[in-house]
Amino acid sequence: MKCMADLCVIPIGQGVSVADEIAQCQRILACFDIDTELHAYGTTLYGDWDEVFAAIKACHAELHEAGVTRLSSTIKVGTRTDKDQTFADKKNAVTERLAKD
Repeated sequence: MKCMADLCVIPIGQGVSVADEIAQCQRILACFDIDTELHAYGTTLYGDWDEVFAAIKACHAELHEAGVTRLSSTIKVGTRTDKDQTFADKKNAVTERLAKD
């Protein structure tokens, strides 16, 4: 089953900037057979359910191995069975409606 998930990983107790940890998470996600799109407050993931959640698990595991003692993540996930839908498809659906205004 394909899914689209929005992931926000928050290292706790690592200081004001978390860019290093987020960059490491992006490197980890790149090792999986999923599509990703980084945005200001997280990353959108698309792929097979098991692969997406294996990637999320790997982010947590590898950041802990790197010395991050606490992580808090929010995950929003959606599935649909009628069609495959890319990140661009979802954005374009809204943009097209706005263009009619």
